Amino acid sequence: MKRVFFLAGIIMLSCVVTAQSFKKAFFNADISNFWKAYDKIRATTDTALQRQLINDIYIRPGSAGLQELIRYRNYTDDDFLTMIRESPAFWKSLRSQTLNTEKLYPVIEMDIQKLKTLYPPLKPATVYLLIGAFRTSGTGANGKVLIGSEYALAGPATNMADLPQRFHAYYRDFKPRENLALLCTHEYVHTQQNQPVDNLLSNCLSEGIAEFISCKATGKASNTPAIAFGKLNTEKVVSQYVKDLFVMFNDYNWIWGENRNEFRVRDLGYYIGYSIAERYYELSADKGKAIRELIELDYTNDAAVEHLVDTTRFLPKKLSELYTDYDKSRPRVIALSPSINGTKDVAPGLTRITVHFSEPLNGINTGIDFGPLGPDYFPKLSPVRVWSDDKRSITLEADLKPGKTYQFMIDNTFRREDQVRIKPFVVEFSTKE
Repeated sequence: MKRVFFLAGIIMLSCVVTAQSFKKAFFNADISNFWKAYDKIRATTDTALQRQLINDIYIRPGSAGLQELIRYRNYTDDDFLTMIRESPAFWKSLRSQTLNTEKLYPVIEMDIQKLKTLYPPLKPATVYLLIGAFRTSGTGANGKVLIGSEYALAGPATNMADLPQRFHAYYRDFKPRENLALLCTHEYVHTQQNQPVDNLLSNCLSEGIAEFISCKATGKASNTPAIAFGKLNTEKVVSQYVKDLFVMFNDYNWIWGENRNEFRVRDLGYYIGYSIAERYYELSADKGKAIRELIELDYTNDAAVEHLVDTTRFLPKKLSELYTDYDKSRPRVIALSPSINGTKDVAPGLTRITVHFSEPLNGINTGIDFGPLGPDYFPKLSPVRVWSDDKRSITLEADLKPGKTYQFMIDNTFRREDQVRIKPFVVEFSTKE
């Protein structure tokens, strides 16, 4: 069995960095620009001038890191102005904590060097210390670690009195300033990873792997409370996760700062991904290879993702089996009235088509899309769609032309109250001449 040896002497040498190398690895000029803009904005009540100031002093001259953060989190000048106006006590207390950030660099650099020891192919990235508008404490992509200092640099002296209540738990539970180096290492891992695809499992794996790797490299425990909660409540958490796994648009039940799940614990998806990564590492004979496979996972490769997850046996069944179970539970289209699907003699003209479902749906979400044949075969449909009282059917009205083949799809925008989506159903028929 191969082992990874951490040679203390090598680590000590690798962590000795010069002031010049810090300048290359870190960038904090945006913070100074923010406070220049802040002072001028607070000195006037002219909203047009405030908008000009935030753009001229902070946004437009901003670093490549700031521009990327604004793009990633869809920040606008109004987002920055609103937070400045609404939370003066918070900003007053935060200001001193965002200055002289150079003294924070050595610890961050040391942890990143430890990451490179664990994962030698580590590519360099620049750490940007920025001021955002409360949408992220950090993100990593395209060779940049983007730190939202309004979150990440806040310490015990931060005054939260005029912040919305939803932010208080983060500052209290995550202790962001004392865990800044771990956050930077986590985001540094993200700069090495492939982009996840847009589904719950992929996002949980990406975040959980980054958290596990950063903790493994630094020897620090995660400051994400969900990790400890999940370990104490594994059976219940995994059971609920499996129920949500294939339900689209449920990510905020599990990751990225919300706690809409029944446990009222944010970021439990980090625990899922962390535990899968941890088990995969522990089960691997070649630890170095396991680290590479975790960091370099191709999220577009279903076979690779299934291999990683199934190997750990963390979930109660293989992913393919869990999907089969989910697919069997989905509502279905069971009939059309009139029964036109597959026929070739439908009368042209205005035609009402009622779609019948196997069970009641939520009566809100609908989706009619092109079928495999494309837009040329899509009928002209009225925007009015009428649900039955029991929500087990919906009636559409189509304007059908003679001598045409039509095709459309009842897509998975339709769903039950619990957000489980219907199995898509293709309707195809032809009209008489």
